[in-house]
Amino acid sequence: MPSEEEVNLQRKFYAETAAKYDAMQISEQDEHQFALAILSAMIEYHGIRSVLDVGSGTGRALRYLKARHPGVRFVGIEPVEALRQVGHAAGLTPAELKDGDINQLDAMDGEFDLVCEFAVLHHVPQPEIAVAEMLRVARKAIFISDANNFGQGGKISRWVKQAFNAFGLWPAVNFIRTGGKRYCISEGDGLFYSYSVFNNYEQIRASCGSVHLINTVSAGPDLYRSAPHLALFGLKK
Repeated sequence: MPSEEEVNLQRKFYAETAAKYDAMQISEQDEHQFALAILSAMIEYHGIRSVLDVGSGTGRALRYLKARHPGVRFVGIEPVEALRQVGHAAGLTPAELKDGDINQLDAMDGEFDLVCEFAVLHHVPQPEIAVAEMLRVARKAIFISDANNFGQGGKISRWVKQAFNAFGLWPAVNFIRTGGKRYCISEGDGLFYSYSVFNNYEQIRASCGSVHLINTVSAGPDLYRSAPHLALFGLKK
């Protein structure tokens, strides 16, 4: 679980940037907009009737999907009150965008047809806990749009990270390069951890009959080695 210091650093960043958060994070052609279009198609194709979005921020995904699927129940959880207030001002009700913890979802097993997240897991120190909760609450499917740190950076940087990871050394290397903190802080993204969607692939595969991976930014045929961001759709057994 995150330390108190980590939680405070994250929430301080979002509280201070809430008013300009959407302008900082969203563009019409970014990777998550692409992922939202994919998810919208999956909602229709698989007859999804209820969706839980974890780590909703200002409710970007909720607003996009609500406009396209008026008959579907959408709920989002966001622990930072300042971000929820922006979402409420944009038209989401307190029942649609509410407080919640991705590591301990206040929902019954299989309560929602689909559970999704957009750019949240790389802010979570133990993403496997969050993914386990997403799988527990999802009846039909989960959808993830997040980073692949092993596909980020220049060719040499990617090769070095992939080589360390192949020998199981990346966690130790990351520990050293972050001075033992395991996290970094950037002006545009606040506190974040080294994360790849592939970190949780086997965990998701164990619960899903089929798993689909799509690059949301231009990449080569080997997504692990070349895609900086990915969308994953897992259809449960």
